[in-house]
Amino acid sequence: MGIWWAMSRQRKLIILAGLGVLVCGVVLRSGCIPPRSFRATKQPRTGRALGGRVALVYSKHYQINMGGAERLHPFDIRKYAKIFLALNTDGYILPADVFVPEAVTDEQVLLVHTDEFLASLGNSDTVARYLEMPLIGKAPAFLIDAGILHAFRYATGGTIEAGRLALRYGIAVNLAGGYHHAMPDHGEGFNIYADLAIAIRVLRREGLIRRALVVDLDVHQGNGTAEIFGGDDEVFTFSMHQGNIYPVPKATSDLDVELAGGTDDRTYLSLLGKHLPAVIDRARPDIVFLQAGCDVLASDPLASVAMTDEGLVARDAMVIDECVRRGLPVVMVLGGGYSKGAWQAQYASIRRTLRTYAFPSGPPHPTRPATGKEAVYVK
Repeated sequence: MGIWWAMSRQRKLIILAGLGVLVCGVVLRSGCIPPRSFRATKQPRTGRALGGRVALVYSKHYQINMGGAERLHPFDIRKYAKIFLALNTDGYILPADVFVPEAVTDEQVLLVHTDEFLASLGNSDTVARYLEMPLIGKAPAFLIDAGILHAFRYATGGTIEAGRLALRYGIAVNLAGGYHHAMPDHGEGFNIYADLAIAIRVLRREGLIRRALVVDLDVHQGNGTAEIFGGDDEVFTFSMHQGNIYPVPKATSDLDVELAGGTDDRTYLSLLGKHLPAVIDRARPDIVFLQAGCDVLASDPLASVAMTDEGLVARDAMVIDECVRRGLPVVMVLGGGYSKGAWQAQYASIRRTLRTYAFPSGPPHPTRPATGKEAVYVK
């Protein structure tokens, strides 16, 4: 205490300010340190096909972290973690059950994107423009790489891995992905890497598939995917989206079905039921990728399709059940969704898939409350 009282007032203020910064950093960082359940998904590893039929892909690296700035973005950055946690606490999985992917490599990215695009990711202003996050434009490039691009690389690797797993087990769900606006030479619409296109080209290069079908049910047209495969007769792109919102102008998919604002469950499901069987017949795919964006919900602030949570579950079920009936491997990725709580509809959809194809008698594990650390981590 004698040393403290002997210090000048200015030196005391400097020390107190430093301690304040340290405490604030610890408090902020506490929400970024993964709890044990999430740390179990840190290293790439195999998991377990649930019921021998459904594989889930997830990594703690899917979490974007820019010191809190990411929370200013309209997309729910914590969506992936919330769904993973709910699957754990409701007894459907243990952390060891999920397959943990590797990050996509530059070689794999270049199957779709240009060298110039890869180089552009070293420019903070450019990445900020792709993500529509001007606030990060002045951040050092290494921070953007570690805090944002790192997560996109792992999520894209997750879609690739989900493709392999669907071919092995029948159904695979990547608890991320669906970045269907990314173009070969630039990102846009909050998207960086065109994960669906990259996954298809990786699977083709590995000799696992020849033909693929993309069923894009995000409320925004999958313009990037459509552009990438525009001249490819072995990849069929089907997009069902609201017609009078981004992107404008639209790309040309193999089949585009435009929805009016206010489209309800009954109208939507009727249209999907009308087109889906014919699309599969035309595409003759070896694998189906379902872009299952939840921005078709009535609560979404960036669109005006008026589906309910129950309608979204029925939508995804229609696609997955049709694929299973035909013996087609199917990959589900989560796509967009910008309303608070929209993740719960996607969780309900994944839960329905598990109840139908993996656990018809209910969750195999006891339910449990989330720990305090888990609750903070996904908040």
